Amino acid sequence: MTFQQEAIPSFLETFEKQKSFIAGFEGCSHLELLRDKNQNNIFFTYSYWENEEALARYRESDFFKQIWSKVKLWFDDKPLAWSLEKQG
Repeated sequence: MTFQQEAIPSFLETFEKQKSFIAGFEGCSHLELLRDKNQNNIFFTYSYWENEEALARYRESDFFKQIWSKVKLWFDDKPLAWSLEKQG
């Protein structure tokens, strides 16, 4: 997620307040926030979900919709998301 510079403190505060709820959402076993080393306004949330259905339930939850409607106002570029699986 690429944020407007002036919105970074608000995003970090919001994430800090909500991370335990996100991490405790049914099906989530890991959550962390990462920041790009060279562009300090780019962040990644890195999370492990039990399966695609658990992630979908989270994305369809009232909690996610409420947070997303707030956070998306702070973006400086279209957010990207990937679903990955370990190889080997």
